[in-house]
Amino acid sequence: MSHGSATRWIYLSPHLDDVALSCGGQIAAATRTGAPVDILTIFAGDEPGPGEPAASPLVAKIYALWQLRAGEVMATRRGEDLAACRELAAAALHWQLQEAIHRRDSTRGEALYPTLERLFGAVAPQEEELVAGLALRFAALPGPGGGTRVVAPLGVGGHVDHRIVRAAAERAFGPALLYYEEFPYIVWKLFALARAGIFGRAWEALREPLAPEDVAARVAAIACYASQVSPLFRSPARIEQLVRRHVRRAGGERLWRRRSPRPTTAADGASA
Repeated sequence: MSHGSATRWIYLSPHLDDVALSCGGQIAAATRTGAPVDILTIFAGDEPGPGEPAASPLVAKIYALWQLRAGEVMATRRGEDLAACRELAAAALHWQLQEAIHRRDSTRGEALYPTLERLFGAVAPQEEELVAGLALRFAALPGPGGGTRVVAPLGVGGHVDHRIVRAAAERAFGPALLYYEEFPYIVWKLFALARAGIFGRAWEALREPLAPEDVAARVAAIACYASQVSPLFRSPARIEQLVRRHVRRAGGERLWRRRSPRPTTAADGASA
């Protein structure tokens, strides 16, 4: 898939790292040829402050994994994202919505996703208002048809925030939407694409071959997310190893799109 300089690209990132992790090479290739790229992170709003009760014990466990304290988490992660976007020469846009681990039932005040099983399980019915609101905000963005291509997450890992962003983007942009497969979920999860509904002839893979400098830019961008390196890769040295292996096996970086239905012809009707 060509990221020509005449096209503007908007990548929808549920969290402050998803797009750089998954699409950093193709973005580096695009900006190197003059194409403008925006990375829009949806759930980039501040966490509850140190004096506010956490939605569930899961919050403290995740903060400990990231080695960050309440009150510094999202500010630190936004800083990491700005650094990563500089490596890719992309614009960073941050929406001030809280990610799933902080969201509560508006009536009962209970955490919507108090466990990892829930975080990677079904989207809570109470989130319909969030999906609808995001769809309206997405529809106000420059969209397909005006020289802009929008790329949304497939949700291959099953995280509720990824599936919420995908659902809202599909409402806003319909079949013109493109999708990226999230790394490293795509290599962690068995049958990841099938779990995201990508199978059969309804979908087409678009491969973006990467030059060595594009892969290097992606690796450098990922390394900017210092709070995530240890949880995801165990050490900085493994970032390049895992990224290069996946790029080699995938033939570059893949985007996905729905195939257009074949038009019905008179011959089809005659042979029915």
